[in-house]
Amino acid sequence: MWSVVNDSDRAQWGYVPFENVGPLRFGMSPEEAAAAMDAQGFTGCDFPMHPHHGALVQRTDFRAATAQPYVIAVTVYYGNPGGLACVAVDALCGPQVSMERMRLVGQVPSELTHQFHRYVEERDMGAAFSVEGDAVSDELGIMMRAQRAGDVLLSRPFFARFHDWAYTMHDSVPTDEWDVR
Repeated sequence: MWSVVNDSDRAQWGYVPFENVGPLRFGMSPEEAAAAMDAQGFTGCDFPMHPHHGALVQRTDFRAATAQPYVIAVTVYYGNPGGLACVAVDALCGPQVSMERMRLVGQVPSELTHQFHRYVEERDMGAAFSVEGDAVSDELGIMMRAQRAGDVLLSRPFFARFHDWAYTMHDSVPTDEWDVR
């Protein structure tokens, strides 16, 4: 019920702020994202966003091709115009996303927050928290959300390229994403 995939069994992706999350490049069309994810062994299901969240108009939930339909590993949000705008990676079964050797998925939130804030401070960026208490960096396009795995919380990073349609990372998080706990 609350199984968490071992880090060694996860796909290993990198993050380049405002450019890509693994094979997903910001600005991709839904068709390009589907092809990139298919090459990684994921299949997707598209949903229109009702109501729209700012410029976001469509969501795609990707799961491993062999997983049950309800086991979502990656959720992608598309804007109009602009294509792929946001990516959320599931803490339990999503790929491991790293930024300069810092693992961002499935980690203990308090430990990752400390590591993340040290990382941004070393680069003279502002260390901040969202109104929900999540570590966030507008300069890196990341919010470190928390997701339940039974009695445990694990990190669920949310990535966005929001500069042309939202003011901050917090503004870019759609209602669908806030509903994931």
